[in-house]
Amino acid sequence: MTTITSPHAGHGDHGGHHDHDVSYLHPKGGIWTTIWDWASTIDHKKIGVMYLVAILFMFFLGGMAAIAVRLELMEPTREVTVAGKNVVTGQLLAFGQSLQKGNENYNRMFTLHGAIMVFMVIVPSVPASLGNFLLPLMLGAKDVAFPRLNLLSWYVYVLGSIFAVAAIIMGGVDTGWTFYTPYSTTTDVEGNMAYWRIVSMILAAFILGFSSIFTGLNFVVTVHKLRAPGMGWFDMPLFVWGIYGAAIIQVLATPVIGITLLLLIFERLFRIGIFDPAMGGDPVLFQHFFWFYSHPVVYVMILPGMAIINEIIAVYSRKRIFGYRAVAFSTLAIAAISFIVWGHHLFTSEGEVAAVVFSAITFLVAIPSAIKVFNWIATLYKGSIRLTTPMLYALGFLFLFTIGGLTGLPLGTLSVDLHLHDSYFVVAHFHYVMMGSTIIAFIGGIHHWWPKMFGRMYNEFFAKIGFWLVFIGFNVTFFPQFMMGAHGMPRRYASYTDEFLIYHQISTIGSWVLLVGFLVHLFVFIHSLLAGRLAPPNPCGGLTLEWTDAASPPIEHNFHHEPVVNHGPYDYDDVFPKQADPKEFPMPAPLPAGARAH
Repeated sequence: MTTITSPHAGHGDHGGHHDHDVSYLHPKGGIWTTIWDWASTIDHKKIGVMYLVAILFMFFLGGMAAIAVRLELMEPTREVTVAGKNVVTGQLLAFGQSLQKGNENYNRMFTLHGAIMVFMVIVPSVPASLGNFLLPLMLGAKDVAFPRLNLLSWYVYVLGSIFAVAAIIMGGVDTGWTFYTPYSTTTDVEGNMAYWRIVSMILAAFILGFSSIFTGLNFVVTVHKLRAPGMGWFDMPLFVWGIYGAAIIQVLATPVIGITLLLLIFERLFRIGIFDPAMGGDPVLFQHFFWFYSHPVVYVMILPGMAIINEIIAVYSRKRIFGYRAVAFSTLAIAAISFIVWGHHLFTSEGEVAAVVFSAITFLVAIPSAIKVFNWIATLYKGSIRLTTPMLYALGFLFLFTIGGLTGLPLGTLSVDLHLHDSYFVVAHFHYVMMGSTIIAFIGGIHHWWPKMFGRMYNEFFAKIGFWLVFIGFNVTFFPQFMMGAHGMPRRYASYTDEFLIYHQISTIGSWVLLVGFLVHLFVFIHSLLAGRLAPPNPCGGLTLEWTDAASPPIEHNFHHEPVVNHGPYDYDDVFPKQADPKEFPMPAPLPAGARAH
């Protein structure tokens, strides 16, 4: 396997392109000139940073909605008699209104949380931000294949987010983030404002789909056409493989949800009877269409997270990835199988034969995921492990993803799923797979590549405190929900019986710890930008191109000269990392003559 290095890295470009030898963050003039430069840029690095800022902002909005939901569930809603009057207690989201209004506000709040987190945070998180920034750097390219399409995808993302925020301002929607019919076609039909806010939210998801397609198409072509000379398919960093697998799913699956949401908009506006049984439609048809996209998109979320873990574990254990080709092929296997398992979301609304078939395929998709986990653990074995903040997040990912994967097995078992369906067990499983894996990997990836992206080091001590708060807070928040669901607590309810009181209270307290952890990370990043020490080109001793040949932060056109391929991306046993301090990353001692490595 080979990766890219350049014998000329670090030297000035003598070809007359000195204008491009400054950092991509270097201002182009005054504040307005700089703003226009960023707004009109086709530099993949700037677009990746803009995506990162926007995604983190939407993450904050979705997180605040989640905190509101947990505050509401801190106590059950009770109607008690005080001085001869009936008084409702334990309901925060009623805001002095009726009990029914409080329940409606709760529905809007968890719908807002789900829609923002799925469509505006988790799906674009790694590909649009870190993927945009790192993919050309890792491939030895100056930019993505279609730079202007890349900029367009950013503006389409912003446009879709504006429609979502407009729906929030108009009062929000209470359909659930899946927009299931008949909820999405029959609720809020009175009044212009109420009528249009659901259309606005559905239109937001429709528009965001185009951003996803543009990004995926760009990445597929970039990987195929812009690899550095000498870089074959099995010479690429595994991060590229993960982004590539996710991009294929984005291109093939996203049009399905686009057409489905467009049909839903027509159904709501013109009552044409596609999904409404009163007019000959079929609401289950919407579920099939929705999950044919939404289950593959689960792997758009998780494959890039897995891609980050590949890089972090290899770098901070100073070891060659165990089973490189197995990891690469398992990425493609997950992408392929993801298209044929959507029916396991419909066990309670499909025929028996279909349910058995989809149950079997559900267990099949666990195999390539298990291959990855095995290879990560084998890579860690006897490695020179450094417990940096990114490595802590990688180890946390292994723990949380394993729980998320194993708890998916009972949900794929027909008899057990009938009991657990629509319970808090599903909520906990989904969050362990999506937030406990994708978001955890995303945060670990931000820490890993932060010095490369912004040229500043962060405070490792406080970053580790932030990790432990996030890790403990996450488990305290969601692990009790497995027990709640197993005991029959249904999801999406604003109240509950006293049997579940202690679980909800523990879960709510955990959400506060989780929030504090994220705020600590925010402080660490802001402090780094304002007062962090300058980062060396290769502080982690990586062997992939962004570490060995690019400055921290990279110059505008990424490299001074076209890179040259001469060693592998994970050859830590026999290659010293360029641009790194020899004292920081000593090479292993050579074996005695005639000895064999084990």
